[in-house]
Amino acid sequence: MAIADLSLLDLCILLPIFILLFLKLIVRPHSVNIQIKSRHVFITGGSRGIGLELARQAAAEGARVTILARNLERLKEAKDYIRVSTRIDVNIVSADVCDFEAVKEAVESAGPIDVLICNHGIYSGNVVENLDIKEIKSIIGINLVGTFNVVKAALPGMKYRSDRKPVSIVLMSSQSGQVGIYGYSAYSASKYGLRGLAEALQQEVIAHDIHVSLVFPPDTETLSYTEEQKKRQPLTSMIAASSSMMQTDEVAKKTLNGIKCGSFFVFCNFKGLLLYIGTAGVSPQRSYLMAFVEVVFAGVARFVGLCYLWLWYRSIEKWHAKRNIKQCF
Repeated sequence: MAIADLSLLDLCILLPIFILLFLKLIVRPHSVNIQIKSRHVFITGGSRGIGLELARQAAAEGARVTILARNLERLKEAKDYIRVSTRIDVNIVSADVCDFEAVKEAVESAGPIDVLICNHGIYSGNVVENLDIKEIKSIIGINLVGTFNVVKAALPGMKYRSDRKPVSIVLMSSQSGQVGIYGYSAYSASKYGLRGLAEALQQEVIAHDIHVSLVFPPDTETLSYTEEQKKRQPLTSMIAASSSMMQTDEVAKKTLNGIKCGSFFVFCNFKGLLLYIGTAGVSPQRSYLMAFVEVVFAGVARFVGLCYLWLWYRSIEKWHAKRNIKQCF
């Protein structure tokens, strides 16, 4: 009996060690460090919210920053804000991300890019039945196609740069790009699309030492969020409340830290960690330690996810019951 117990104990010790060593051997891409200081950081949607805070923090760390947005007046206000906050001037360029030629011209005028952060995006809260087709096309066009435009415009310069240090492309998704939420149909579709783009793009550009990061912020205290709240379905607010809100400076800091270590998935809070583990799938992973966490805790994350789903569907059930709507749960 003692021998059997000892063998089981040995197995419990040796198996995790074997898995760790095996994961260290196979995880791809390899780990990388990406500098921010003295490099050119180009941020779309940089005139307010998370983009503005990213620009401010990157400038404070010594980066040369360019911010792009449609509204020139907001860009000027953002430039003034960053100057007052950091005593550093940033470059501003005005363009619509849906217009590839305008984006290409803006990117070329800004010069070689070391860190490209695609932070632009819009939201419209409604169920599919009530969404206007133009509204759906606008959300997909700006959030997804607009990101294609920015990446496509910047990619040649990033691939054939004279400075051969590692560079980064960052796509700003959302926790709604990890799990679909009531009333987020079009928005979630656009953010889920960014994951497919990021996974495929990483394989396409890794040979050029370009590293892709996908950021999943939760609800964040911004002017856009305040405007969004007015449009949200009541059920959406009830479900979204299960994830804690964050401040723009917190999200920006976690994003920049994720960029520096080349993380493919950048999560911002505990729920984001659970979603990341539960939805890792076959996404790139640079850290064999985080790969170990994924392997060991995937089942736990799925269990927690099922508990969340139960709560969400209970909320939907109660909501409709109050309105005497026939249900099929």
